[in-house]
Amino acid sequence: MIKTISDLDIHLFHEGTHTQAYQFMGSHIRKDNHADYTEFCVWAPNAKCIQVVGSFNNWNGNGWSMSRTNAQGLWTLNVPLNLEGHMYKYEITSQQGEVLLKTDPYTRYTEVRPNTAGLIYDIGGFNWSDERWLRERANASIYDQPLFIYELHLGTWKKKDGHLYSYRELAHKVIPYVQELGYTHIEILPITEHPFDRSWGYQSTGYYAPTSRYGTPQDFMYFVNLCHQYNLGVILDWVPGHFCKDSHGLYRFDGSYQYEYPSELDRENYTWGTANFDLGRGEVRSFLLSNARFWMEYYHIDGFRIDAVANMIYWANQEQLSANHGAIEFLKCLNQSVFEYEPKTLMIAEDSTDWPQVTAPVQYGGLGFNYKWNMGWMNDVLHYMKTTPDQRGDAHSLLTFSLLYAFSENYVLPFSHDEVVHGKKSLLDKMPGDYWQKFAQYRLLLSYMVAHPGKKLLFMGSELAPFSEWKDLEELDWHLLEYDMHKKFHAYSRELLHLYKNTQSLYELDHRSDGFEWIDVNNSEQQIFSFIRKAKNPCDYLIVICNFSPKVYHQYKIGVPIAQGYEEIWNSDEERFGGSNQINQHRLYVHHEVFHGKPCFVEMTIPPYAAVFLSPIALEEETVDGERELCSDAISRRKGK
Repeated sequence: MIKTISDLDIHLFHEGTHTQAYQFMGSHIRKDNHADYTEFCVWAPNAKCIQVVGSFNNWNGNGWSMSRTNAQGLWTLNVPLNLEGHMYKYEITSQQGEVLLKTDPYTRYTEVRPNTAGLIYDIGGFNWSDERWLRERANASIYDQPLFIYELHLGTWKKKDGHLYSYRELAHKVIPYVQELGYTHIEILPITEHPFDRSWGYQSTGYYAPTSRYGTPQDFMYFVNLCHQYNLGVILDWVPGHFCKDSHGLYRFDGSYQYEYPSELDRENYTWGTANFDLGRGEVRSFLLSNARFWMEYYHIDGFRIDAVANMIYWANQEQLSANHGAIEFLKCLNQSVFEYEPKTLMIAEDSTDWPQVTAPVQYGGLGFNYKWNMGWMNDVLHYMKTTPDQRGDAHSLLTFSLLYAFSENYVLPFSHDEVVHGKKSLLDKMPGDYWQKFAQYRLLLSYMVAHPGKKLLFMGSELAPFSEWKDLEELDWHLLEYDMHKKFHAYSRELLHLYKNTQSLYELDHRSDGFEWIDVNNSEQQIFSFIRKAKNPCDYLIVICNFSPKVYHQYKIGVPIAQGYEEIWNSDEERFGGSNQINQHRLYVHHEVFHGKPCFVEMTIPPYAAVFLSPIALEEETVDGERELCSDAISRRKGK
């Protein structure tokens, strides 16, 4: 038999630095002198013996014993047969005599739940046609481009007579829809194989297998490929911190605590009923580092949202926070290895801690992510929105505090699935007041989100403005589009996202303090916030006014920079969006008198529960031709010309 695992592979695998362990781990069809054979390789250091069982031997392992190749626990078997398409598992006898039937951790495809066997399966041969996307991604900047993410759960976006659509069927439904709404990326809740639908994929057993409940690996490749053809990036929600404890999976894989920590206090995730990966162990690191590379190499994935980073940074179940240095080193190694393979990958940390420099490069002392969810902003703004207007004056700082740290990390502002489940209410229903007021404040919330520094994420269905929470066994409430206010909100959401993508001042300097300037931060009595968002071009900026009270203000003064005048390019209170149509139809005249610390001011109408964006009209007589053209171009882009 041919030795297909090199000494270097073995060394790097046990060291914890191998990033392509899937090339030799798991099951593979090999060729030897034009004859096919099947090779198996598994890591099980506590095993006394291992037999490969499957549909090819009637699940009887006699004569199918694996050989232990080293003291660290690698086992191999070469079979002079092409077993493509057969189901298989490992029958492991531990040193203590316990017999375990386990699914291959590196299997690339599995049976459909509730069955759990792996399949010997070739995932090659897909005809990709996303070369243009990959080329443009490689040449694009990450930080000064628009990034608005649609968080998607494949099983409940839409259903077919109560049943799941396949990856291919969903591709032709959800992808054109998301693109038309104006999003730049789709982030998919975990699709690594998992036994229980209602875990939403966060309790995984098969890290290398896209779940078979929606089809084959090639079907998922088709989904990603079509996303790229529609200029949509694909981000995977990925869970390298903990895993499912079902008996066929990684938990006590060889009868010992192998992938998980040996100590119960470190191992058990009591909240989720899962086991924490031992991120200090070399073979576990190689398993996970290789997994990230695998999804990028074989599925052309554009980024990862790393789940529950706080659960990795700090040891679990401790009375006081104590840094888990093994896990911290793993995260650094993960980000370095990903960027070495593809520098423009999005690595987004879902982190609720105040750990410093999460999005700083490793060589400068950071964890190496390029983005982090701003959980503090999310909690503060939702707390403020749930506060009744008569009490919002006392909660004023909830909306201003985020700007004290908004540029300390590269942030994504998330309203994710976690905020619309488990009795938390939908975003619309969190808003106080009557029917009209709820919609008005929801429109205001999304406009404020778009105007606030940071990239954006919304959970699927937010564009429908549902009153009910996400129902994780049913499809979204599509019937809402038959109702006037919901239909108008859907149009509002679409137009807001397209405005965002066409307005450089809303995204270009998201992570630089010179891209934001307060106008009036202290008006707690009237609950009005005003600020400026800026682009790199000094002529390209927006005045943003947000009124979180139910009152209308006429001839309201706002301090502004010098300009020929200002025009309203966005008003969330427009009648076509369901508002009261308190709009500023005409050009706003500039009064050359200091106000709000600015050299000029304008007088305008401030609608109730509304956001208004003002665009400057260039001072053409005071600029040279080149500058005038730049300013004119910037304004044209904002108007979508």
